[in-house]
Amino acid sequence: MRRADRLFRITQELSAERYITAESLAARLEVSVRTIYRDIDALSASGIPIEAVAGSGYRLSKGFRVPPLMFNEEELTALMLGMRMVQGWCDTALAEAASSALGKVVAVVPERIRPVLSHEALLVPDFHIPAEVRQQVARLRKAIAQQRKIEIAYRRRDGVHSDRVIWPLGLFYWGSVWTLAAWCELREGFRQFRVDRIESLQMANGRYPQLSGRTLKDYLISVDEEAD
Repeated sequence: MRRADRLFRITQELSAERYITAESLAARLEVSVRTIYRDIDALSASGIPIEAVAGSGYRLSKGFRVPPLMFNEEELTALMLGMRMVQGWCDTALAEAASSALGKVVAVVPERIRPVLSHEALLVPDFHIPAEVRQQVARLRKAIAQQRKIEIAYRRRDGVHSDRVIWPLGLFYWGSVWTLAAWCELREGFRQFRVDRIESLQMANGRYPQLSGRTLKDYLISVDEEAD
């Protein structure tokens, strides 16, 4: 990380109401505590009002605000493309959140580069994601966030139907379909389910625990091992 970027990150971290220690800053930025001390001194010398309390740490003086973050054209293009992807491929709630975020970005960027946000050369087609799949994605996001078990009626590729109780762990978009990674109680192992083949789902009673060997991290490790 460049020093200029690190200094900006420090001012962002210090803009919270609470104090933060040099040790915490060093851990977050992956530098030494000595480096944080030098950076704090440099920021103070440049006129940034930093309060220091022994035993508590640092924070920006009340009333001081970090200037709005500016973006260059490439950064704006990346943000715009990412937001269009969310609008085109995700559920309604996330699509609306992307639109709201885009409005906030427009409010802070200079007038001269705002046309980048309306650039039409980078397109994200959305017609291949059916409305019912978007709705299922929204429900699955909620189940994952709440660690809720779900009961699903699933249709396999060969047309066979099955009922499962699963622990939803993560959603993956592969450019054409959404898939759900989950722990399957029936198979006692990780399974992937295409969201467009989930014919119905409902929340089951109870939440699933964070058990070693059954987490999203464990699933990703198992995928890497299979790939090797």
